[in-house]
Amino acid sequence: MTQNQYSPENYAALIEHACDLGAYRAGVVSVKDIHLDRYFRSVCESNGCGNYGRCWMCPPDAGDIDELMARVRTYDKALVYQTVSELEDSYDFEGMMEAAERHNVLAQKIAGYFALLPFGKKLHLGVGGCHICKVCAKKTNEPCRHPELAMPSLETYGINVSELAASAGMKYINGTNTVTYFSAMLFCEE
Repeated sequence: MTQNQYSPENYAALIEHACDLGAYRAGVVSVKDIHLDRYFRSVCESNGCGNYGRCWMCPPDAGDIDELMARVRTYDKALVYQTVSELEDSYDFEGMMEAAERHNVLAQKIAGYFALLPFGKKLHLGVGGCHICKVCAKKTNEPCRHPELAMPSLETYGINVSELAASAGMKYINGTNTVTYFSAMLFCEE
């Protein structure tokens, strides 16, 4: 794919490659169709995941929610992708964490693939915290060790993930005893 050769066929190739790398499903959406909401900052502030103030890529350190949402709007398209993993039951926390790790491995593969593409401007948003390092440098009072790889969550940027899934033609929930994770690589066409 070369600069200025964007078409549905090129997007089909992006989708196919994401699936070849391990995504359950993938789709390309226009960023103008992504629903952003300040509400997700309050979800982060409730600290249900335990990362609030403990990860450089999570609130409050990730930045002001209005500035982050404005940053999202500076992109044209997003490759949205999901992984779906089976669980023993709905309380299988270990299975959920293993599935999250598999999703994050896929995210790194997709980041590597996008590094080869001619999109000059990219923003990779993932699932619940960064997960690049085993222990975030924030917890040891150090600067981020890998700012070029660090990946904030979709919710950190105010993205409504259930609506993002629908806009990409994907199910947000994929059945009993499964866990579904989403990420998106935002990019500019020029």
